[in-house]
Amino acid sequence: RGVLFLDELPEFDQKVIEALREPLESKEVSIARARFKIDFPADFQLIAAMNSCPCGWIGHAENKCRCRADQIERYQGRLSGPLMDRIDLAVSITESEKNWLDLAPGEASDTVKIRVTTVRDIQIQRQNCANADLPVSLIDEMCPMTLQARQLLEKVVQFDRLSARSIQKVRRVARTCADLAGCKCIDVAHLAEAFQFRLRR
Repeated sequence: RGVLFLDELPEFDQKVIEALREPLESKEVSIARARFKIDFPADFQLIAAMNSCPCGWIGHAENKCRCRADQIERYQGRLSGPLMDRIDLAVSITESEKNWLDLAPGEASDTVKIRVTTVRDIQIQRQNCANADLPVSLIDEMCPMTLQARQLLEKVVQFDRLSARSIQKVRRVARTCADLAGCKCIDVAHLAEAFQFRLRR
């Protein structure tokens, strides 16, 4: 129940990155030897950071990226589809505003903490676990959608060819967006917000 932070995720050895798939799914790490197998608990929150290209300047307003297209594709391709399917939220961060020191302060952490704690308590009372841990067998029951939201999901699934795991992740995140908005049912806005957090190469 700790935090695993991996900076420059694509720079890790491919076998190391792919080894994360099992604990992210089962929350356990299995060590198998000739005569025995041992399962160790591995329930953690993965936080990873990466650049969009090897040099880190692609899309920057002032600095020019010098990476070739094949280098960028190879760099981003180090993250496999099955691994990406296991990541709930992805956020792209652009360059800092030049006048960021003059920007108005954001919402206080204590205020955000209260809101998050309240929503988490609602989830525990409703289904005895957080949305992230919601079993697949309960998704239909605990993540009801409006007709419009269901139609949007069907369109995106067809267009983006989402895997079953990706669909489940999106619905869990959309359920959280709906909870934060105080809604009992997932609507188009909640589903659209969840899609914005999908990690794409």
